Amino acid sequence: MDHWNEVRAALAGQYYAGFKMLRQCIEVCPDDLWNEAPWPRSFWRIAYHALFYAHFYMQPSHNNVNLWDKQDLEAVALWEDDDENRPRKTEPYTKEELLAYVDHIIGVTEETLAKVDLGSQDSGFPWYPIPKIDHEMLSVRHLQGHVGQLSELLMMRGIDIDWVSTHPSRRLPEKPEA
Repeated sequence: MDHWNEVRAALAGQYYAGFKMLRQCIEVCPDDLWNEAPWPRSFWRIAYHALFYAHFYMQPSHNNVNLWDKQDLEAVALWEDDDENRPRKTEPYTKEELLAYVDHIIGVTEETLAKVDLGSQDSGFPWYPIPKIDHEMLSVRHLQGHVGQLSELLMMRGIDIDWVSTHPSRRLPEKPEA
């Protein structure tokens, strides 16, 4: 296996782990926490933001994006940069909708990453003038940052989630005892 295929497999494993942990956060979120928080930082919106951008940035470029069919681009912003990027009030996604989105992304991660040129010096997103491999790593960090944020909100309610290290197929076999 060439080194880019190995890197691609590792990235897919880390995306998978982040998505599985985010899925757990959504599953165990109490109903009263789902919409709680100062707008626009509600639990559901943070989860959607994390899912949207992980899915968006694992694409080859901003010109070659395959979005989810229930995408609401008005709901992705979490803060106000300027009038053009001001978060809009939208109908919240339900837990079931976001769980379906997580499952959709998990299902397309490997085939999506297979189309990405990880050796490119261009991220494919002009607002990120970095190599594509750096961009993918940034995207995984962004996803996990929001998983940590949601996990902390749950921990304040006495709810914990399990740590997922990678896709089960990426686990190395245990070393035999000498």
